[in-house]
Amino acid sequence: MVPQHEGGGLMRADLLTDAVDGLDEALAAVDGFDEVLVDGLLRPQPAQAVGPAGLADAVAGSPLAGRVAEAAEKTAAGAAGEDHFVALAAARTALLGSVHDALVVRAEEAVGRPRPEEIGTAPPGGAEHAVNLLVAARSWLCDLARAGWRGIDHELVAGASAVVSAMLPEPGLRRLAALLDGFAAELAASCPGATLEQVPVRRWADLWSRAMLLTLPGAVSAPAVAGVTGRLLPLGMDLQEHATAVQAQVHAVFEPADGGASRLVRASVSAPKPDSVVGAGLWQLLRPRLSLLAAVSEGRAMELDAMPVTAEGDLLWDDARARTGEPAEVFATARVALPTAVASPTAPLDRHPARIAVPVLLEGYGVEEGEDGPVFLVAGVRLAVDVDRVPAAGPLTPEAVAGSGACVGLLRWDAGAFVLQPLAVERTVRKKAVAVHAGAWAGGTSDKAGVRAEKAATDTVTVLRERAGRLLRK
Repeated sequence: MVPQHEGGGLMRADLLTDAVDGLDEALAAVDGFDEVLVDGLLRPQPAQAVGPAGLADAVAGSPLAGRVAEAAEKTAAGAAGEDHFVALAAARTALLGSVHDALVVRAEEAVGRPRPEEIGTAPPGGAEHAVNLLVAARSWLCDLARAGWRGIDHELVAGASAVVSAMLPEPGLRRLAALLDGFAAELAASCPGATLEQVPVRRWADLWSRAMLLTLPGAVSAPAVAGVTGRLLPLGMDLQEHATAVQAQVHAVFEPADGGASRLVRASVSAPKPDSVVGAGLWQLLRPRLSLLAAVSEGRAMELDAMPVTAEGDLLWDDARARTGEPAEVFATARVALPTAVASPTAPLDRHPARIAVPVLLEGYGVEEGEDGPVFLVAGVRLAVDVDRVPAAGPLTPEAVAGSGACVGLLRWDAGAFVLQPLAVERTVRKKAVAVHAGAWAGGTSDKAGVRAEKAATDTVTVLRERAGRLLRK
């Protein structure tokens, strides 16, 4: 339950399990189209025409209706061109965007949080990017769609490398270049597609459709940025790790100095990493890039002065515009400031169920053991806890979550249901409430386990730097 402080109230946990009108139908239309991409659109069989047709039916009442209907017809005839593939990608993205919006509304109704104001789509500014590179990227993506995931081979996948290399020097194209590079790497690791036992159908269709839309000139413009001054109260940290990269994202409440409404914001930092640096060693790669990590670790607020922030609530962090403030305990922030903080809107191309991450405080729940980990019993409703998202680079463990009495976390949508990702929990130790945070080691720690993990990581990083130095000298 969410405590009844000002603006707060009891959590309507039943809303998290109630059916959302139209949700299943929208996802079914997306799944139908995704299955067609498995075998490709070059020579579709009659049964495959059902997928694009279902997509067209699902957006029949939207401005996309005419273009998508034509694209579905051409695809069924095996005569679809680039414009038709773009229309199908747009329809798929729009459907998942509608699912995102419906689920976010449901989650915010459940926690009783104020609704954000919508943001307009401003026309793109600045110079147009090299159109020939966008055309080349779109051509490669269309070739992928025609071949299908079962039809990929190393020659087809390698076609992306020249496009990516040409895009990387262009700052405005790096977002698309990074997406294409990662997508091509996944496909290359799975070649030949004909031998795949299992295809990541939804994931590859997500990457394909997003990349297709990013090849349209003006699809992504520079975000609207404003400077904000006030106090930043951290709620918790989400750490995401890949074999070659790591990102830490701090979720926080921002209180404007002018007394305006508090809002939910995020601050992120990313860094490349070798695959041998794992666990607590990740913080060594991130600390030099973001002073906020130390404040999270120490449980302190940050005072911001004209810090740039986008309309979507992402702080463009500048250490020169921030200084460490007074102590700010996470659960005190969650109990007092979180209930009235307004969420930021989501940019159109970022509206996807996988992007949902609604900060929430839960208290007074029961805990039982489920098949995949702890399950919280909130007002009689079972809410699965995604302990797989808890990073190994901190003291928060599944056992600590299972023994907790309060939790600050992110409400997410996964596998057709709402789940909770814990960021911090409060448990009773020797009759005292003790908080355990996923990001407690971010700025350094005296915890024995953390110190040992840091030392092992330091040794690994030192060896890697020495080897890199020898290679450079040669």
